Amino acid sequence: MAKTSHIAIVSSPGFSHLVPIIEFTKRLIKLHPNFHVTCIIPSLGPPPESSKSYLKTLPSNIDSIFLPPINKEQLPQGADPGLLIQLTVTLSLPSIHKVLKSLSSKAPLTALVVDVFAYQTLEFAKEFNALSYFYCPGSAMTLSLILHLPKLDEEVSGEYKDLKEPIKLPGCVPLLGVDLPAPTQNRSSGTYKSFLKRAKAFAKPIVDGIIINTFLEMESGAIRALQELGNGKIRLYPVGPITQKGSSNEADESDKCLRWLDKQPPCSVLYVSFGSGGTLSQDQTNELALGLELSCQRFLWVLRAPSNSSSAAYLETANEDPLHFLPSGFLERTKDKGLVVPSWAPQVQVLSHNSVGGFLSHCGWNSTLESVQEGVPLITWPLFAEQKMNAVLLVDGLKVALRPKFNDDGIVEKEEIAKVIKCLMEEEEGKGMRERMSNLKDSAANALKDGYSTQTLFQLANQWENLTEI
Repeated sequence: MAKTSHIAIVSSPGFSHLVPIIEFTKRLIKLHPNFHVTCIIPSLGPPPESSKSYLKTLPSNIDSIFLPPINKEQLPQGADPGLLIQLTVTLSLPSIHKVLKSLSSKAPLTALVVDVFAYQTLEFAKEFNALSYFYCPGSAMTLSLILHLPKLDEEVSGEYKDLKEPIKLPGCVPLLGVDLPAPTQNRSSGTYKSFLKRAKAFAKPIVDGIIINTFLEMESGAIRALQELGNGKIRLYPVGPITQKGSSNEADESDKCLRWLDKQPPCSVLYVSFGSGGTLSQDQTNELALGLELSCQRFLWVLRAPSNSSSAAYLETANEDPLHFLPSGFLERTKDKGLVVPSWAPQVQVLSHNSVGGFLSHCGWNSTLESVQEGVPLITWPLFAEQKMNAVLLVDGLKVALRPKFNDDGIVEKEEIAKVIKCLMEEEEGKGMRERMSNLKDSAANALKDGYSTQTLFQLANQWENLTEI
C-alpha cells in the first residue's frame, strides 16, 4: 500500500485567496488520492461564513485550520487590502510555525505550498525537510512583473504611471505604467514597499518551484519566457485554469437568476458583476445604470451598495438594500430587458447559461478564468489589485475583450458604456471576440483533460509521491 504524502498549504486571508489554492489541492488529490493536505488559514476577525461553508464541502483528505484571528487594532486604519492581508499573515507567523511543528511530529511533511502573501512561511520548509513552492493564483504576466520588479525599481526614477514608453516584460504584451498593479502606483507608500519586498522574495532562488493558475495556450509567450528565466533555474508549473465549480447555499437568488435567464434568447444577455470585493461610487453606479438602459441590451446586474472605495466590499458589508441606490424609475423602465440582483449571483452557472453573450467584469483572475472556461467575451472594468494588467492581456493580447474609456474624473460615461455594450453584443468586432473566446474555451478544456496543465500536475505529484516512498 502506498504511503500517504502529507502536503501543508498556507493560504492568505479572504475568500478570493482561499478558493484558488484549495481548488488546486482538490485537483491534486483527485489525481493522487493517497495525498493528505492540511490548509492553514490566517484570519483577520472571525472566519467569514462563505469560507466556512465552502470548507465543509471538501473531501476527507483535505483538512483546514483557521489560525487565531489577528487583533485589528494591530493593523493601520484605512490601509490598502493587500497590505492588510500581508500584515495579517506576518503577524500569524508564530501560529503557522506552531501548526507546522505539530503536523510534522505526526508525519513527515513532503511539501509546503504557500500563497504569494505568505512568502515568509517558506523559511520554515527547510526546518521540516519539506520542499517549498509558491502558489501564484494570478496570471503569468503578473508573475513576470513580480519577478522583474526589483530590476524595474532600480532602473526607473519617478512614478511608473508617468513613464512615456510602455514596459515590455518578456513574452508579454507591452504595458503602460498606469496599468501596473495598484500597489505600484505610489512608490513612496507602505503598500508599494510591501509589494517590492514580496517581489524580492520571489526573485530569490529559495523555492523548489512556482505553481501558477494559468495555461500554456492562454499565455504561451509569458510562460515560455518565465521557464527560460535564470537559465531555467525557476521551475514553473502551469496547472490552470483552476476555478471553483461548486454552487453556493444562496439557493433562492440562484434560482431567480437562472429562471430569468431561461426565458432569454441565446447569447442575448450581458452579465455585469464586479467580483466578491468590487464596488463603484454613486456617480459611477448611476452612469452604469443609464448606460445599460441606453444600450437597449438585455442584462443581469449583480449590484452592490455604492462606496467611494473600489475595494470596499473586501473590508465591510453594507447593510443597505443596493437597489435603493439606482436612478429613479430605472427598474421600472428596464423591467422587460434586465434583472438586477443584490450582492450575489451564481456566477459559474450564469456564465455557462446559453443566453449569456457577454460579461462586464472587474477582471479579477478567478472571474477571467471562469469567463474563458465558458467561452464568454468580456468588457473589462478593472478596479484594483492587478486587474488592469489582466484587462491589457484580454484586450491587447488575446483580443477577446473591449475596454471602455474613463473621463478625466475617472468615470465611464453612459454613452461610452452603451457604445461598448452594443459593440460586444451586436457588432462584427464582438462576433470576432466570441469566436476567439470559443477557441480559448476549447484550449482550456484540453489543458485540463490531458493537455499540458494536467501533465505538469502529474509531474509535480509524482515527484512528491516518489519522495514519500524513499
